[in-house]
Amino acid sequence: MTIPLLATKPLTAPSRVSSFLPTSEETSRQNGRFAPQLDRSGTDQLIEQAYRQIYFHAFKVDRDPMLESQLRSGQISTRQFIRELLLSSKFRDDFYRCNSNYRVVEQVVGRVLGRPVHGQHEQIAWSIVIAQQGLVGFVDALLNSPEYLENFGEDLVPFQRSRVLAGQAIGTMPFNQQAPRYNSYWRDAMARRAPAGLGSAWTPGGGWPQPAWLAGQPSSAMQKIWQGLVTTGGFVLTGLVIETARAMLSTAAQG
Repeated sequence: MTIPLLATKPLTAPSRVSSFLPTSEETSRQNGRFAPQLDRSGTDQLIEQAYRQIYFHAFKVDRDPMLESQLRSGQISTRQFIRELLLSSKFRDDFYRCNSNYRVVEQVVGRVLGRPVHGQHEQIAWSIVIAQQGLVGFVDALLNSPEYLENFGEDLVPFQRSRVLAGQAIGTMPFNQQAPRYNSYWRDAMARRAPAGLGSAWTPGGGWPQPAWLAGQPSSAMQKIWQGLVTTGGFVLTGLVIETARAMLSTAAQG
């Protein structure tokens, strides 16, 4: 039996306050036109905005040409495009699998609803949804929520809402900059998975220690091995030169 979403009380946040200031560099970048009405350059801008919102930055290998083609041709809406980005292998590997459920809630709510989570209670509520329905159920619940539909609908790319308020000289830092892809939770988890014998040598700032022969001066054993190889190679090369010279002299004498 699926547990219904726990009720949470919204906190006072800029996303609940309308901004009446004129557009500036601090204003969230958004495109108010519907995707079917955009020309090619406008659609390109919308796609880039979607990649920035979900991935923060997308390299060429991270892009999905088939998905972009479907959006350009009107086969899918912007909301469906956002859904596919959130369920892509890129997002699963770089965001979902390297964070706890609480952290995933913070990441996805900030990217999809354009606001921070309403405290620990909302984190717990959505974490239960992830535990029961997985990432797919969580993403669908957010994209089908009245909050998302009222603010972004089918054709707007989500954006950070009300970054600038009256009486605030500088806008709030963009969410993609204030919420890194993963935090110390993933770093510590990777440290616990270290090979046997190296766990005690891990340092948060320095990583794993390198062997002496990679860190700088080779060890004495490596120096002896290298000297042996050089000596053996020298003998082999000298013998090869002598044999070549002998063969040449023998050929000249026969001629």
